[in-house]
Amino acid sequence: MQNKTLTALMRSAAIAGNILFVLWMTFNALKEGFSGTVYEKISYAGLICLLALNSYLVVGGSKQGQIVK
Repeated sequence: MQNKTLTALMRSAAIAGNILFVLWMTFNALKEGFSGTVYEKISYAGLICLLALNSYLVVGGSKQGQIVK
């Protein structure tokens, strides 16, 4: 029981951290007027895509990776 609770807590923390980081990056981009070099813009977009994919996989893993006893 405690292992399930810890796993759920870690999943929630990972998703919340990803969302918070994306919001922080978006806030900074808005604050700067989305100015930056092409490489910076590509790296920001790539990082946001990776964080979104990570959140998707964490949520999907919670549905598929359940162990039934």
